[in-house]
Amino acid sequence: MKRILITGAAGFLGSHLCDRFIKEGYHVIGMDNLITGDLKNIEHLFKLEHFEFYHHDITKFVHVPGKLDYILHFASPASPIDYLKIPIQTLKVGSLGTHNLLGLARVKKARILIASTSEVYGDPLVHPQTEEYYGNVNTIGPRGVYDEAKRFQESITMAYHTFHGVETRIVRIFNTYGPRMRLNDGRVIPAFIGQAIRGEDLTIFGDGMQTRSFCYVDDQVEGIFRLLHSDYVYPVNIGNPDEITIKDFAEEIIKLTGTNQKVVYQPLPINDPLQRQPDTTKAKELLGWEAKVNRAEGMKITYDYFKSLSKEELSKEEHKDFSKYINY
Repeated sequence: MKRILITGAAGFLGSHLCDRFIKEGYHVIGMDNLITGDLKNIEHLFKLEHFEFYHHDITKFVHVPGKLDYILHFASPASPIDYLKIPIQTLKVGSLGTHNLLGLARVKKARILIASTSEVYGDPLVHPQTEEYYGNVNTIGPRGVYDEAKRFQESITMAYHTFHGVETRIVRIFNTYGPRMRLNDGRVIPAFIGQAIRGEDLTIFGDGMQTRSFCYVDDQVEGIFRLLHSDYVYPVNIGNPDEITIKDFAEEIIKLTGTNQKVVYQPLPINDPLQRQPDTTKAKELLGWEAKVNRAEGMKITYDYFKSLSKEELSKEEHKDFSKYINY
């Protein structure tokens, strides 16, 4: 039986990856320090023989007993609210954490896939974004802690590949959504749905003409699964190229939820990207992958998930208290 370590296992994407690899017959070792993750995302796996969980911070030395075939590195704050509140932890998990896991992969002779992001492109001057585009990133801006952590992560991963011969894979993840996303974490889908369910006005930052491309979580997981098992070592975009303006998306949410809120406008945050659309040619050619779930279908499932949350969860103003981590 193949053994796989998944960091960030209690997070949105990490938990879905745990589900997929359990389903594929792997022994899954989940690891998370629970700064932004939530055990309720994986509690259904605890009773399984082939799932184990380590509550551990990967910025400290990582030890996993026994053989290890694969590592998926998905530990990191991933929403703007997270990484603006815990900027140093965000930088550390992308740098020290990645270094620790690459060292583990080297010792265990395991293949490692690291989760990079479309944020490495910054506020892009090229549209859509291909893997060859080097990006337009403000290194000292408020978003730089996340963008640069991910860019460094890619660099050290390639260095371990070229210098130590470690088997590495790099996925550049574009906006992904689905069940287990957290409300109030600063991302547009949970923000809009939460506001709609609570009867609040929908808040758009900027003029609403900025674009995003949303990929349903099952499609994202399939792309990651295929990339891990491919023989391609350079970054690959995984995302849904179906682009929409935030203004039009707000109208879609109002229609989906059957609510009648008005849309209010706030100033655009610094360095917020104005366009985001993946060029997925490489994923199609190398992996035979493309997004299958359309936005209407995926958003209905996601809306049903949010509707199932308790009133207490829906009324929470802050999704996470980071006070005990501020001194990192």
